Amino acid sequence: MLRQPLIFLDLETTGMTATHERITEIGLVEVANGEFVDSWSQLVNPQKFIPPFIEALTGITNELVEDAPTFAQLAPALFERLEGKLLIAHNARFDYGFLKSEFERVGLSYHPRVLCTVRLSRKLFPEHRRHNLDSLIERHSLNCSARHRALGDAEVLWQFLQKIQVEVDAERVDAALQAQFGAPGDYNRGR
Repeated sequence: MLRQPLIFLDLETTGMTATHERITEIGLVEVANGEFVDSWSQLVNPQKFIPPFIEALTGITNELVEDAPTFAQLAPALFERLEGKLLIAHNARFDYGFLKSEFERVGLSYHPRVLCTVRLSRKLFPEHRRHNLDSLIERHSLNCSARHRALGDAEVLWQFLQKIQVEVDAERVDAALQAQFGAPGDYNRGR
């Protein structure tokens, strides 16, 4: 299984496009040697308007983030926290794209190894049609403290990884990881 340090991450944003939209909340769960290390959540001032439908979905309002730090203020400490860890996210292209764009705006180059739990779920459970986070929560009896909030969703991803280690044969899990990372055992190395 995954032996390197892990970061389970979820972001809330002002919209869907990393080049034009911004992060409003970061939530992460840090794991090392299969053990919980720490969790962290932070509202982020996106320096742009949060549309009403995003406010309704997440509960993160323009008023809530107006006194929050900007990503630029959080970037150095966040970059250090993420450095050298495998980034695990649901629909990882979305979260990674936003992080990469935000770090680029402040002059930092962020290129982690990434594991997508959507792709992992599809590989391990091809008999199921849906692999969104709500489907995983229901199918695997996961507990979400706050759906569509960054930390609540990041905690679900950690629970999902723990659950599949119990529910699925280790060889199948390793094969699914290899499918995302390439060569056998490649997912155990740092980048």
